[in-house]
Amino acid sequence: MAVLATFARVHVDDLAVALPAFVRLTGEQPRLRFSHRGLELAAIGGFLLLAGTAEALAPFRATHATAIVESVDEALRITEEHGGEILNGPDEVPTGRNVTVRLPGGAIVEYVEFHEEARSARA
Repeated sequence: MAVLATFARVHVDDLAVALPAFVRLTGEQPRLRFSHRGLELAAIGGFLLLAGTAEALAPFRATHATAIVESVDEALRITEEHGGEILNGPDEVPTGRNVTVRLPGGAIVEYVEFHEEARSARA
């Protein structure tokens, strides 16, 4: 299994206010921008910005990183093989499929398997 990309998750109050600084810092424009479960999200450089109210962000704050993987099923197999725990999913999301797991040692990671349109935006 390959991890294709990893995003540091950054929680912000307002995506429109936060994005200009990240555009300047990374020298890039957002590759993906979408809404999901009361949040506005944007992938830019090595960051995944999540914007929303405190209540909307609360279920997502414990997740340390988002890893884009070739296969959510393979990521789950490896997680379970090493004693990890599924916390949420697998689910269909705007960019493909995801699952959130707690790995041995306590790290919480979201794995995402992009559908074709999201893979194209990543390039």
